[in-house]
Amino acid sequence: MSYSIPNGFNHYPQQHEAEEEEHEEHEVDQESLTSPLLLSSQRSLINSTSQVAIIGANVCPIESLDYEIAENVVFKQDWRSRSKLQIYQYISMKWILCFLVGVIVALIGFFNNLAVENVSGMKFVITSSMMYEHRYWMAFAIFAGSNLILILISAMLTAFIAPTAAGSGIPEVKSYLNGVDAPNIFSFKTLLVKIVGNIFAVSSSLLVGKAGPLVHTGAIVASLLAQYCSACKSMRFFRNDRDRRDLITCGSGAGIAAAFRAPVGGVLFALEEMASWWRSALLWRAFFTTAIVAIILRAFIDVCYSGRCGLFGKGGLIMFDAYSANISYHLGDVPPVLALGIIGGILGSLFNFLIDKVVRFYNIINAKGIACKLLLVCFVSIFTSCLLFGLPWLASCQVCPTDTTEPCPTLGRSGNYKKFQCPDGHYNDLASLIFNTNDDSIKNLFSKGTDTEFQYSSIIIFFVSCFFLSILSTGLVIPAGFFVPIIVTGASYGRLVGMVIGNHSNLNHGLFAVLGAASLLGGCLRTTVAMCVVLLELTNNLLLLPMMMLVLLVSKTVADIFNGNSFDLIIKIKGFPYLRSHAEPYMRQLMVSDVVTAPLQFFNGIEKVGNLVHVLRTTAHNGFPVVDEPPFSEAPVLYGLILRSHLISLLKKRTFTSTPQPMSDDNFRLFSSDDFTKMRLSRKHDRIEDIQFSYEEMEMYVDLHPFTNSSPYTVVETMSLAKALILFREVGLRHLLVIPKISTRSPVVGILTRHDFMAEHASELVFRSLFSRSSEIISYQSSGFVVIMDADQSTGRECKKEAYNFAEGRLVRFPERVCVSAEREGYVSFRWYTLIEKK
Repeated sequence: MSYSIPNGFNHYPQQHEAEEEEHEEHEVDQESLTSPLLLSSQRSLINSTSQVAIIGANVCPIESLDYEIAENVVFKQDWRSRSKLQIYQYISMKWILCFLVGVIVALIGFFNNLAVENVSGMKFVITSSMMYEHRYWMAFAIFAGSNLILILISAMLTAFIAPTAAGSGIPEVKSYLNGVDAPNIFSFKTLLVKIVGNIFAVSSSLLVGKAGPLVHTGAIVASLLAQYCSACKSMRFFRNDRDRRDLITCGSGAGIAAAFRAPVGGVLFALEEMASWWRSALLWRAFFTTAIVAIILRAFIDVCYSGRCGLFGKGGLIMFDAYSANISYHLGDVPPVLALGIIGGILGSLFNFLIDKVVRFYNIINAKGIACKLLLVCFVSIFTSCLLFGLPWLASCQVCPTDTTEPCPTLGRSGNYKKFQCPDGHYNDLASLIFNTNDDSIKNLFSKGTDTEFQYSSIIIFFVSCFFLSILSTGLVIPAGFFVPIIVTGASYGRLVGMVIGNHSNLNHGLFAVLGAASLLGGCLRTTVAMCVVLLELTNNLLLLPMMMLVLLVSKTVADIFNGNSFDLIIKIKGFPYLRSHAEPYMRQLMVSDVVTAPLQFFNGIEKVGNLVHVLRTTAHNGFPVVDEPPFSEAPVLYGLILRSHLISLLKKRTFTSTPQPMSDDNFRLFSSDDFTKMRLSRKHDRIEDIQFSYEEMEMYVDLHPFTNSSPYTVVETMSLAKALILFREVGLRHLLVIPKISTRSPVVGILTRHDFMAEHASELVFRSLFSRSSEIISYQSSGFVVIMDADQSTGRECKKEAYNFAEGRLVRFPERVCVSAEREGYVSFRWYTLIEKK
């Protein structure tokens, strides 16, 4: 964020020191090790990083969250006034809210499964009845028409009522926990559309899942409970971003627990993938929340065992049957498992690559309007229905086994042996996978004692169709995730590997399917620990743990060579300013003083009302340094940081004085902590434009000291940007003050905000710093290289001398000088370096 000062307002001019020009190459290299990477004349660059992102299906404004506690006089007095009863009430309320989150998310998860099973079951029963009567075209019309109607309902609810409900919601929740807020992502309207829309989307036979939307649903439930709780006057302590963040973290873990009935996996997923900030107290509350989910779901399983969970399957709550009590491993089983991991890593990276391209393409179509969004959904639905109905005709009918414990063939209901178009006593193995819900398809692939059920051709067709249909179904304007499609796809090629290995392994085909699902999850999501535990809880098979760990580690390692995980790629596509847990290499070559701008705008401890009003009305900054100057201090000294919202609340009280003097006790008593809570400050009418001041009031003064955070986080200007990033992210800051190394200078150099750490901003600064030290630079790409040209005046040719590799954060010397004509226009290329256009 760039700060500037209107004429007439206080500021400290940036002091620039001239650097002596170095002519020798070794002297230039030595200077680069001791001097700032950016010259002082370049520190006034504007950070143009976008302040908007794609939230769900629409572009919306975003802003950072205030996770830091503003330790001002009002806050300290409020804490001192709390009684022991209020403290106990505050602590106990956290646990009560976690309990409520667990109960509500478990109920939503159960009824979500119940609705999907019944809606899908009715559709498949009617379709199968038409097939049994050999009315194939009517069966196709019912199948495709019902799918189209279901997906249109889901898309219209999303597009017209709550566009923020589109997608899985995990990127939005993950960005929120990282410190990025967006409008309506946790609204009640979004919750309703997320639940209802996901039921219709999953029931429409698209290759989409319900795990991601349940994560978003759990986060919304937690956010709404925190919001309604903070509305109570006795619960005013919850009116802050920190407690809301903790509860949303618990809600996201509860979503995974409800989707897979995996309480420990839910906690680990929230820790490994979702949360950017963690502590032991939060771990206990998250574990308590997911345990409540597991207990409630377990209570409903008895109902499902009795067959009363729906027409189709058993409500999606029964564990997938991959348990084997006598698993033994041999050295010969390791190579196939390693091969599964390598395949999963390659396929996972390819899946993410194609997801990136498809979602970007869909965003272009979605930007054209609601009609285009709905047409795209209809096209994908019709295409999917045609494939799902047509592909089983390619499979040959198989004779029903005589030793099976299940009815063969099955009509309408779930099972391993679907009749489809086959005669009596036969089944269609491909239809057994396709004409089922995703949960039942997974059960069929994971099942034991079915090593001879599927043909090679059927598994290959099913794998290829699932892989590409899962990609095509991602990015549509519907509430849908891709956890379950990834599991289905991975299980299909895992089963195929098991069929190829045959009797050469002690593992049955169902166990290979489980390992295949794990490998693709590791290759796509890269959440190794969480996915390992989720699959173990999902299959009730702890004996698979060593093989599961191995295949996940291998697949993640292989996939990391090519690209990032699915959620990070989507976060980047959506434009969220997400701060990663590690710093990029080029950040170590930048100091914080290189990215802050000068001159810096600040307020005096006792400031004129007119100055405050003018700055607030002409800027959009959310934090301002407060500096005490003589005669209130012996020398200019940084007192702290005051937030924009606090200034507006302060101005509304109009506790002004005609002369610059500290605030009186009577005026201070007019304020309470409620005046500075998030709920109170977020009201739409609390804007500086809506507050009117007379001329006399504009000439008066107000004391900012009682409302200023007197202990803000600060870093010295010589700290590397990489080191500052770690502090900024781990503490959850919105503003980070930069102070000078020399005390004789101004007390504050600048302010670091989230966008100062974005690669789009920092890489441009690196480029400009290299430009200042090189004779000429050809154009660059932020993800590639800066190619530095060394002009040869004697020959009139330009020679490529070196390149800056952004991926590695270092200069790369060329082994030889490659020269081109200085007059030639076009392209300059060198071996494996990015093709760079000459300007």
